[in-house]
Amino acid sequence: MDMMKHCRFLLLLIGACFVTALSGQSSTYTVDDFAGSITPQDLRMYLSVLASDQLEGRETGTEGNEKAAQFIASQFNSFGIPPYRQDGSYYQDVEFTRTDWGEVSVQAGEKTYKQGWDFLCMKRYATRQEVFALPEIIFAGYGIMDPKHNDYKDLDVRGKAILIYEGEPVNGKGTYCITGTKEPSEWGNSWRKKMEAATEQGVAVVMMIANDFKQLTGQTRRFNVGPSITLGPAGEGSEGPALVILSSTMARELMGGQVKEVIAARDRINKGKRPKSVVLTTPFTLTARMDRQRITGSNVLGYIEGIDPALKDELVVITAHFDHLGKRGDDIFNGANDNGSGTSTVLDIAQAFALAKQKGVGPRRSVLCMLVTGEEKGLLGSEYYAENPVFPLENTVVNVNVDMVGRVDKKHEGNPDYIYVIGSDRLSTDLHRINEEANARTMKLELDYTYNAKDDPNRYYQRSDHYNFAERGVPAIFYFNGSHEDYHRPSDTIEKIDFEAMAKIGKLVFYTSWELANRDERIRVDVQGE
Repeated sequence: MDMMKHCRFLLLLIGACFVTALSGQSSTYTVDDFAGSITPQDLRMYLSVLASDQLEGRETGTEGNEKAAQFIASQFNSFGIPPYRQDGSYYQDVEFTRTDWGEVSVQAGEKTYKQGWDFLCMKRYATRQEVFALPEIIFAGYGIMDPKHNDYKDLDVRGKAILIYEGEPVNGKGTYCITGTKEPSEWGNSWRKKMEAATEQGVAVVMMIANDFKQLTGQTRRFNVGPSITLGPAGEGSEGPALVILSSTMARELMGGQVKEVIAARDRINKGKRPKSVVLTTPFTLTARMDRQRITGSNVLGYIEGIDPALKDELVVITAHFDHLGKRGDDIFNGANDNGSGTSTVLDIAQAFALAKQKGVGPRRSVLCMLVTGEEKGLLGSEYYAENPVFPLENTVVNVNVDMVGRVDKKHEGNPDYIYVIGSDRLSTDLHRINEEANARTMKLELDYTYNAKDDPNRYYQRSDHYNFAERGVPAIFYFNGSHEDYHRPSDTIEKIDFEAMAKIGKLVFYTSWELANRDERIRVDVQGE
């Protein structure tokens, strides 16, 4: 330990003693005593409940998820953390809408096409109208409406179905027609822009030919074929067009004897010539009937009020999501690592902070240990909190997020003493430095920043609950152990968890959070451009 770090550590201890004096107690407790309460035994005890078959995979809106929330609340109570609500509840209630297809099919001629095999009707664009019986389909190029290329020019598509290609026109030399360069425009990867254009033109149904239907189906099946959950009360559906993604086989069958005419029109567009439409004389009926159901869930909040009157209105938020994927038939997705491991870790950290509070040693700032639901449905529980914060976001100093910290990935086989750190330097250089110094002073884990790269193709920075805080300007740090072959499978079970390594990570998270909660000045937001 160099002199500078040694001085900082002494100052922290002196500050803790000063706070103890303010509380009228004397104590010889140090931060190490409270970190020592985070143990493999505790973590195993929590996870044995959270990842048990009795909780049936903890899917948001299910009885198993509610049982998990009750267990978390019971642990907060056993730690001596009082309910934050006056009615004695630890819960922040969240309203969701569960949507599932009641009936979805396409009938063309004598053939009935099947959702998930021949086409994908996208839930996001489910409409109020449930049945579309249309006499024809109009081929409209790529469905682009731009000053440099307009597939809708001189085309009347109001109340009609259009057939378009995914992507944007590009010539044989790889030059994109809109940009005039090798770089695509935003039309090439934005279904949203195409749907906005179709809405403006009054289109009833957009049928888009997928570039790779099989891959797209694999990526979106969980959201479009099975039930999905969104925030808020059930709506009546979109007023815009329905969106149906077609396989190339189904598209050709709908074109019938006009296949060559459509391909010629597409090739003409790719050469930069004026778009030419084709009227496909194919009557069809799209049935897209949705079932919508109101369900409720809860974020579970363990609030430890700070003991320093000057700082207790400021808040350190420590999060992990406790929901997982539930059941599929007889298979239970127990989610031991995802994210029973993070939930268990935050529970033990909450116990450590509660113990410090009981001993009168800290924390100076308030600490909110929040276990959120709905992460697997799109970071919904943390999004709800960020939009409806129980404690003002302007007083929230930092979010510390823990997601999947119980396994060792292939890169680190044989060396479990590591952790991927994501986002620590995106908004605050103080946060990054504090975590590194805490680790050097205590756990000495390998800090791996691979997934913190802005061009990381996995985009983990955007894929866990910290992002809803960071997006609103709150500095956030995300602790993660990487993926593995059991990710989102029934085989993510408790016997594969490394509790010794998990406890070390939990201690690092606590040491960093302790410094954030007890330092004199809140960390700065000093990184621009994020």
